[in-house]
Amino acid sequence: MEEFFRTHTYLVEHTNAAVRRTLMDEINWNDRLIGIKGTRGIGKTTFLLQYAKENFDVNDKNCLYVNMNNFYFQGRGIADFAGEFYREGGRVLLIDQVFKHPEWSPELRKCYDLYPGLKIVFTGSSVMRLKEENPELNGIVKSYNLRGFSFREFLNLKTGSCFTPYTLDEILNNHERIVKDILPKVSPLMYFQDYLHHGFYPFFQENRNYSENLLKTMNMVTEVDILLIKQIELKYLTKIKKLFYLLALEGNKAPNVSWLAQEIETSRATVMNYIKYLADARLINMIYPPNFQFPKKPSKVMMHNSNLMYAIYPIAVKKQDVMETFFVNTMWKDHKVNQDPKNDFYTVDNKLRFRVCDAKESDRKRPNNDFIYARFNTEVGRGNQIPLWLLGFLY
Repeated sequence: MEEFFRTHTYLVEHTNAAVRRTLMDEINWNDRLIGIKGTRGIGKTTFLLQYAKENFDVNDKNCLYVNMNNFYFQGRGIADFAGEFYREGGRVLLIDQVFKHPEWSPELRKCYDLYPGLKIVFTGSSVMRLKEENPELNGIVKSYNLRGFSFREFLNLKTGSCFTPYTLDEILNNHERIVKDILPKVSPLMYFQDYLHHGFYPFFQENRNYSENLLKTMNMVTEVDILLIKQIELKYLTKIKKLFYLLALEGNKAPNVSWLAQEIETSRATVMNYIKYLADARLINMIYPPNFQFPKKPSKVMMHNSNLMYAIYPIAVKKQDVMETFFVNTMWKDHKVNQDPKNDFYTVDNKLRFRVCDAKESDRKRPNNDFIYARFNTEVGRGNQIPLWLLGFLY
């Protein structure tokens, strides 16, 4: 146990999160079992260590961080270890990459039942369906998603600013005033393209080639997270990777499931399952018409965020696709986004109709009051015409 405490102390002392994530204030930390999901590279480990740093003295043995990558846990159950920690006075156990333990779900349930004074916060892959696939945790676990950097967080990091997030209603009703408050301090368009290219994943701060690092992360997601958690045989890995690549090349459009099935030599049903796995892994987003959902065919498939587009096949990236991908990704956190395949606009929360458009082109047309225009290539807006970058302040 002492060795784990020494590791904990070292990691917490050397943790210095450049941006404080908004999720830190959204979680109800009074809950006893908290799950934090997110794709690889999104900063889950740093998030746990930052929580420990903010709330406990570095030498306080009430709190302990452990990682299930440690081979020690191949021979010892989580509940057994948690029990020893609890009996020695421990009260908050932070478990990183919990899914690496083969019996993680029943072990967490055992902890919950046996140690009522112990709080466990664990991280896991976005591929995990905590409640749907682990009924023993249903009703006792509170699940949250840690997302990549918003444009606001990226801007704060790059400029040393302290801009706060806004709700969608605040942006819709007060965007002109909000922009007037921001522009004297920073020019968002100077940083927007950098964010679209390499600002979503926190590891852009590392002194390594970002695209190569992101490609490595995408491979790890498919090779480890999807195969391990969904219990898919290794021989099917090449089919999943090829499907992901083909979807990226096709751009933002409805998937041709029959063609994809033929290309990766599998059934239509399997293609749809693989697409769902890729969506669960936060590699793609599936957009459905209103009132439709999986297993129906989506009206559009796009990359989860624009950084992925530039890493996979940068020469085929279309600006309109990039901007729509940004729009959907930033809306996704707190809002429902749909699109009917017959329409060129998105429906948000079943009521708001958005068009993502180039300001230089829309200036030549009369705006329709039935729509909200999210416009790129401009820093300012007016009326129902909103600068697209400002939607990056939603979280």
